[in-house]
Amino acid sequence: MQREDVLGKALQLLEIKGIADTTLEMVANEANLPLDDLQRFWPDKEALLYDVLRYLSQQVDIWRRQLMLNEELSSEQKLLARYSALTECVSNNRYPGCLFIAACTFYPDPEHPIHQLADLQKRAAHAFTHELLTKLEVDDPTMVAKQMELVLEGCLSRLLVKRSQQDVDTAHRLAEDILRFAQCRSGGALT
Repeated sequence: MQREDVLGKALQLLEIKGIADTTLEMVANEANLPLDDLQRFWPDKEALLYDVLRYLSQQVDIWRRQLMLNEELSSEQKLLARYSALTECVSNNRYPGCLFIAACTFYPDPEHPIHQLADLQKRAAHAFTHELLTKLEVDDPTMVAKQMELVLEGCLSRLLVKRSQQDVDTAHRLAEDILRFAQCRSGGALT
């Protein structure tokens, strides 16, 4: 089995079971590997979690780059594409929530490599949103990016617990409202 296959299986387990309840034994069973083979590469859960989060981070970065290069989509569509991606996950019985936020609760020390990786991913998400808002020339793109990211974070956190498409739909609508409000404000309609 390839390394990415094991990381993908571990990611799915983490999405379903959560960080606290996922064990190396579960990952080994899911990947159809003897535990000893798994532990040669990941001696403990912390090592596996770090690699899974790094793998997830790479996947998200690739997705964002592809989205940014997609000339068929407007900046608005690119900003809201995350909700379509979440809808697709939910339709496949995957509830990604935010493993980065969850990891920070397990590793609260800002100097811990897992915490730093999670923080890096959150900053990349903000930069993505900020760049698109700047292209749209909205008033105060930094504040609007913070608002949109907060809505997304709330959606992801709720997804970890409630596993509801309705929460994705509500967050999507709220993100649209924030974007429209920011566009109206920059157009002078609210002054």
